[in-house]
Amino acid sequence: MDDDDVSARKGSFRKFLEHLSGAGKAIGVLTSGGDAQGMNAAVRAVVRMGIYVGAKVYFIYEGYQGMVDGGSNIVEANWESVSSILQVGGTIIGSARCKAFRTREGRLKAAGNLVQRGITNLCVIGGDGSLTGANIFRKEWSGLLKELAENGDIDREEVQKHAYLNVVGMVGSIDNDFCGTDMTIGTDSALHRIIEVVDAIMTTAQSHQRTFVLEVMGRHCGYLALVSALACGADWVFLPESPPEEGWQENMCIKLSENRARKKRLNIIIVAEGAIDTQNKPITSEQIKELVVTQLGYDTRVTILGHVQRGGTPSAFDRILASRMGVEAVVALLQATPETPACVVSLSGNQAVRLPLLECVQMTQDVQKAMDERRFKDAVRLRGRSFESNLNTYKRLAIKMPDDRIPKSNCNVAVINVGAPAAGMNAAVRSAVRVGISEGHKMFAIYDGFEGFAKGQIKEIGWADVGGWTGQGGSILGTKRTLPGKSLEAIAEQMRTHSINALLIIGGFEAYLGLLELSAARDKFEELCVPMVMVPATVSNNVPGSDFSIGADTALNTITDAFEGSVLLAQARDSHQEFCVPICIVPATISNNVPGSDISMGSDTGLNVLVETCDRIKQSASGTKRRVFIIETMGGYCGYLANMGALAAGADAAYIFEEPFDIRDLQANVEHLTEKMKTTIQRGLVLRNESCSEHYTTDFIYHLYSEEGKGVFDCRKNVLGHMQQGGAPSPFDRNFGTKISARAMQWLSTKLKEAQGKGKRFVTDDSICVLGISKRNLLFQPVAQLKKETDFEHRIPKEQWWLKLRPLMKILAKYKASYEVSDPGQLEHVHHRGHEEPAAI
Repeated sequence: MDDDDVSARKGSFRKFLEHLSGAGKAIGVLTSGGDAQGMNAAVRAVVRMGIYVGAKVYFIYEGYQGMVDGGSNIVEANWESVSSILQVGGTIIGSARCKAFRTREGRLKAAGNLVQRGITNLCVIGGDGSLTGANIFRKEWSGLLKELAENGDIDREEVQKHAYLNVVGMVGSIDNDFCGTDMTIGTDSALHRIIEVVDAIMTTAQSHQRTFVLEVMGRHCGYLALVSALACGADWVFLPESPPEEGWQENMCIKLSENRARKKRLNIIIVAEGAIDTQNKPITSEQIKELVVTQLGYDTRVTILGHVQRGGTPSAFDRILASRMGVEAVVALLQATPETPACVVSLSGNQAVRLPLLECVQMTQDVQKAMDERRFKDAVRLRGRSFESNLNTYKRLAIKMPDDRIPKSNCNVAVINVGAPAAGMNAAVRSAVRVGISEGHKMFAIYDGFEGFAKGQIKEIGWADVGGWTGQGGSILGTKRTLPGKSLEAIAEQMRTHSINALLIIGGFEAYLGLLELSAARDKFEELCVPMVMVPATVSNNVPGSDFSIGADTALNTITDAFEGSVLLAQARDSHQEFCVPICIVPATISNNVPGSDISMGSDTGLNVLVETCDRIKQSASGTKRRVFIIETMGGYCGYLANMGALAAGADAAYIFEEPFDIRDLQANVEHLTEKMKTTIQRGLVLRNESCSEHYTTDFIYHLYSEEGKGVFDCRKNVLGHMQQGGAPSPFDRNFGTKISARAMQWLSTKLKEAQGKGKRFVTDDSICVLGISKRNLLFQPVAQLKKETDFEHRIPKEQWWLKLRPLMKILAKYKASYEVSDPGQLEHVHHRGHEEPAAI
């Protein structure tokens, strides 16, 4: 890498709004309403970003009740106050219902308590009720201060000094029931709890040919039920927003019996707790069980998950989302003026945006109104693009139309996996096969990548053949790193033999390279002149044309799990000499892009045994004593896993190829950790991307840290192996793989329909594309165009969105960094849509 590259990469972090300062300002942060995993990550980000810009930050304990009661409920926070809370579920500052705050008298007390501490900036983490209360408070603020002055509770100068209140909200709700954001904090973690239960249930249900009725949370919103059904391939789902049509009882029983007739040994029915019929009458899990037992005689069980969904450690997605939102909330508060309306920090596609709080609340209330008035299509539309997309995809994949009702396209479409395995590949294949069949195509599976393609390992695949695939890790079709270049003639022959009219490739960087080779060979082989599309699937997340790849989320969760497991094991060794024996930790983390990294049998089981063992000893283990953990992640030259894993795990440093470093940087990091060990935070974490530096290897860094930290801290090293592609896919990867693959098949169908009867040969660039998420849009980008945006030597895109989050990781680890912030006061509207197709995550 030359000096210009180094300068360009470092320069990308220098864009900063220099006048952004919190000096003399005070921010209050509170959590309100139901708790949600990830709230602590949001609190941590608010506190640390606030302190970073020079503001005072105050914890407001027990939500609005603490604000009303004042006293010890409002306490200034420091950097150490939020240490080691990223992985903790719930909220460390508490949440409580508060009737007093609903009255003007209660809000008067709250205003007095805030003014006493100079707090005129409020960050509220909660649901729509909590945010609505904050907006009322903001509107009344000046009147409340005048009344306090008239009562003699504050000086007139205080009224002038604290003339207006700024309010920024973040939505913490496991139900994902707030309009204006694609995902709320806590939703992804709740889905993890649900899918863990579903995966466990499926094994016992198959053993006994049982039907399970699973009730999940969602009194007014069916998001958890819908995405769970999509992620596990449930037979039927009941939602408040989209009740089943009249006669659903008979239709459901027919569907269940048809699935049994296809040798399916279990049935899964998922019910939102607020499920209703078209007359707004409740549909309960017990009613459904009674129906199945009475009509079909199936052995049926009901499982009600309840508050299990709120528990457990937050997922990597929720930690990163909450951290991003927390930092953006502080920036929004500091940029606010008296004219700036209360806003909500939201997620749109892959971008943080600010929306007017009142608009979001109004639309959320409109959904309930539409349901009350039985305008269910409106309710689904108002829920937003993510909900609507999920519902349409589920309907298409869950119920197969009779063959005589599907118009035949007379087209053959093939699906192939290429590159290293990635969790979620099988969900993507299932989705492609079923959407293809519903479009009237004959679907073919290609086994063992391009190598198998050349050898003719191609078979027709049917609807039932992909049943139960969503939760399985790895690649059932088999996948190899072999590129097609040397076998183009054989592949063209196989395409001719099987009359393949379109090709869907699911894979990583090798799949991208393979698509380029197929594109270049079109001039020579007419058989390759068909529409082709690639869906990115790699834990490395290094495919040009997409911000996300299938499998990367599962890998990130493995990284955070591995770190926490290492810490617990280290704690146990400090406290229990029985653990001071040679222990082999089965490496399970993510980020692979290395050729030849096939899954080893038992790797996922080994990880679970380790984590379970650590959990048992956690209660009795004492705190880790001045220890730094150095973990090597995978990803080739792509630092996505190392950087985002560092953000999710709260690391002190992350070494990546994209940001060159030298011995001075290493020394600065050691000094930083040395200072940290003088505080109450006596634990450190350093991540290193496997190819970040040729000379500064993991061993070198480990020995350097060990030597320089001698007498202050000791080190532990963990090199994460090649097994991270295995294991069950996360809910995000199942859902993402399912939806993006379905969209790819629809695109292929559109191309084929355009050519019907015209004998068209596909030779233009726009007929061979990569489908991916770019910011907030879902884009089909020609590989010919993406070539210009690719660093082929290092197998990464030249521009990578996540590098903008690198300064955020540094700031939260107490380093000075230049963070690129939004334009002052920039607010969008809830109905805003980009020109391109929106990307609903």
